[in-house]
Amino acid sequence: MANIILTAVGAFILLVVLAIFLSGIKILKEWERAPVLTLGRYRGLKGPGVIYVVPFISRVPFVISTRLQAMAFKTEQTLTKDNVPVVVDAVMYFQPVDFEKVVLGAENYALATQFAAQTTIREVIGQVTFDEILSERERIGARIREIIDSKTEAWGIKVVSTEIRDVIIPPALQDAMSRQAQAERERRARVTLAIAEYEAAQKMTEAAKYYETNNIAFQLRWMNIVYELGLQGKNTIMLIPTNMPPVGVSGSVPPYGYFGVKELTERAKGTEGQQTS
Repeated sequence: MANIILTAVGAFILLVVLAIFLSGIKILKEWERAPVLTLGRYRGLKGPGVIYVVPFISRVPFVISTRLQAMAFKTEQTLTKDNVPVVVDAVMYFQPVDFEKVVLGAENYALATQFAAQTTIREVIGQVTFDEILSERERIGARIREIIDSKTEAWGIKVVSTEIRDVIIPPALQDAMSRQAQAERERRARVTLAIAEYEAAQKMTEAAKYYETNNIAFQLRWMNIVYELGLQGKNTIMLIPTNMPPVGVSGSVPPYGYFGVKELTERAKGTEGQQTS
């Protein structure tokens, strides 16, 4: 009986020792690195693949990803240089490059990088105008990246890019900007129309001067206008000629209707003579 108890206790102790020994085996992905602390002191990085950490003596506080990481963040309402309240939504791309600094430089490098980005973007927004934020996002994003990168260099983080995704403004300001844009479009439309009328007036004046010296061109233009009116087909056009070819009239007396003026005068006199007799 005693032998059985001793055997069982020995097997249990062996299983516990084996479990403790196996607990030190860890598997890391290709893009992961594990800092190892032995008795509280930093002993370097391990990975990727299968690594072994001595239980109770060494430990891995966290795992570092060597891949490019993206972080979206949004600022609180901030005033621009021209006192416009805005909320900026941005995204930042960063990557750990110095793993020793990542371990020893900051307790939580991702959180520290996020806070540095938020404070930096508020500082930069306060130095630019609202129009610059809308029209020069790339330049402002590059400036933000430079400042954040200088801050995160102390804990081994390289900021690759910072981009402004959206700029949120109060609804009242949006309405004012909409009205301003509409007024600007109306102003441009009126200016364009005035320029077109001015150019048209110039061309019409030139055409009028040309018609003064060329009667045939004027008649052709008049015939073309009548032809265009006839193509519309909505109105009845009555053409009343102002002159006609003379009929039975010779000399210099101008025609009048189908008879000459002389002939009409002689007929009138003849009628008066008949009435008198």
